[in-house]
Amino acid sequence: MHCSDSRTALSARVDGEALPPGVAGAALDAHVRGCIDCRRWEHQVVALREWITSIDSGPH
Repeated sequence: MHCSDSRTALSARVDGEALPPGVAGAALDAHVRGCIDCRRWEHQVVALREWITSIDSGPH
């Protein structure tokens, strides 16, 4: 799996969307386990999503 495909799929996963056609969850997980760059990217995207969610749910 190419990193660009992995990051597209990770973005979909974090957003609660279906994985892109042809991308299996197990293959994505295996790629992320073996690729430090995609693992870092995933952690950054998850942290960003959590930060955005905390802002959206904060006092208004």
